[in-house]
Amino acid sequence: MYLPAQFKTDDASHALLLMREHPFASLISLDDAGSVYVTHLPLYLEERADHLVLLGHCAKGNPHWRYLQTRPAATVTFMGPHAYLSPQVYPDLARVPTWNYLAVQCRVEASVIEEPEAKDRLLKKLIGDHEPAYAEQWRGLGDEFAQKMLAGIVGFELRVTDLKTKLKINQHRPESHAAMKAVYEAGDDNQRALALWMDRLNLGEQA
Repeated sequence: MYLPAQFKTDDASHALLLMREHPFASLISLDDAGSVYVTHLPLYLEERADHLVLLGHCAKGNPHWRYLQTRPAATVTFMGPHAYLSPQVYPDLARVPTWNYLAVQCRVEASVIEEPEAKDRLLKKLIGDHEPAYAEQWRGLGDEFAQKMLAGIVGFELRVTDLKTKLKINQHRPESHAAMKAVYEAGDDNQRALALWMDRLNLGEQA
């Protein structure tokens, strides 16, 4: 990931927040022919004693889990809020448009999970993230149904070995902050989220 110094952060809390607020990720590795293979999927972030783990699963018919078995090294990316920025936010005219965005990139080592009990525990964590009330319904569907569903997926743990976070919100152009924040606060969900991140990074105080 191209990471200019002005957009780089070493504050891990920023990465953790982005991964939890935007858990739909891209899992990237190589297939058997050496080509890039991508699966888009939700991932559950778990903080362990000395490292981070991302938990997920894919359909058993998706060959990605086999690629992870053979070549455990992979990359995961998370895209946070992003939005266009008009050059009209600058006090002078000699400017060009840009696109602001927040992103996290992880290098990971994968371990495949095939045991039904372990896959069930993994699913419960994902359910707890997105719809805790469904956990009771899942239990009520019966063991036969659950086993059938579990047989159709393969789980995996992705141990994070390297983490990079890019927060690109025009930090290096303070003369744009006042107008940019006003535009983003009045905009769509992505723009309002970027305005919130301006406050988190104290860019709003410079506006």
